Amino acid sequence: MNFSYFMPSRIFFGAGSLARLGEVKLPGHKALIVISAGTAMRKQGYLDRVIALLAKGGAASVVFDKIQPNPIKSHVMEAAALARAEGCDFVVGLGGGSSMDSAKSIALMANNPGDYWDYIFGGSGKGRPVPNPALPIIAITTTAGTGTEADPWTVITKEDTHEKIGFGNDSTFPTISIVDPELMLSVPPHLTAYQGMDAFFHAAEGVIASCASPISDLYAFKSIELLARYLPVAVRDGADKEARAQVAFANTLSGFVESTSSCTSEHSLEHALSALHPELPHGAGLTMLSVAYFEFFIGKIPDALFEKMARAMGEDVDALPAAERPKAFIVALKKLIAASGLAELKLSDYGITREELPALARNARETMGGLFEVDRYTLSLDDTVAVFEKAWR
Repeated sequence: MNFSYFMPSRIFFGAGSLARLGEVKLPGHKALIVISAGTAMRKQGYLDRVIALLAKGGAASVVFDKIQPNPIKSHVMEAAALARAEGCDFVVGLGGGSSMDSAKSIALMANNPGDYWDYIFGGSGKGRPVPNPALPIIAITTTAGTGTEADPWTVITKEDTHEKIGFGNDSTFPTISIVDPELMLSVPPHLTAYQGMDAFFHAAEGVIASCASPISDLYAFKSIELLARYLPVAVRDGADKEARAQVAFANTLSGFVESTSSCTSEHSLEHALSALHPELPHGAGLTMLSVAYFEFFIGKIPDALFEKMARAMGEDVDALPAAERPKAFIVALKKLIAASGLAELKLSDYGITREELPALARNARETMGGLFEVDRYTLSLDDTVAVFEKAWR
């Protein structure tokens, strides 16, 4: 029954919540607004709305618009230099997880010396203490996937060494987060599915992590329940406002899971995939790994964890023989993947070859080895390769 709880972000949730940006006390006088290199934030009018709402609150703004789906270190450093040059005293991440993660890392480096990788643990990171807190961060999510609006974590790739590593500290929790499901209505079906599955695995990994607690489980099982029920609906009909709201809520709950429990090595495996193949969407990579990954742990960690997740997903677990009950989670997971239109995903379609799987396994362990330490059963290198092998097609 032991746990530690710290989640200092003020979250405004619900349809129309973006308007709250013009009503709250802002954490500074000039914002660096971080968006992706795509067109959606401008095309949908979200960027103009945010600029106007910030101005209503008395804040000027500057835009950095180069963020990639798998954000890279060089953009963090470039944007941090821009923030310092422009005198920005807070950072706004507007968009999906990549923009919000980047905003956190940029806010950190805008207020600290040296190179971002000086502070990274794992891989070639130097693991140095961070001298100063990050600038205040406002997270405005237009997708439902990473839950980064409700946790301190950020994932950035060092592109020259293909290291994709997570980082964060107490100062990288957003000061203010806005989760407005109306901003998600235009997300296309395949991205809705990828993002929703990312949220699902944040919750499911949080359940099987060795640091799970009663408080993280409260969030995780509710997130799993909502995603199993509403993600396929949101994929089929993106205009369904109830489904969008429920998926957005599940995503924020998964962020709470990440604040109170942890991802496990599944995320390490996927980070290796998308570090070397940056065109691979994170949620798609997790989905393709997931059945092989969770099957590996059945019989090695408590059966009850899988049974509880299967019940949350609507499976009649108690009607099964005891030996079959943990496998009900795999059945439910396959149903969710299929209902979300992702059953035909293949690693080989993203240029991932069977021959590179051992190198991917080594990358996962060398760059994000810390997540292997929160697995309830320790994977060896051979085990890691075997999971990749079983997932590959």
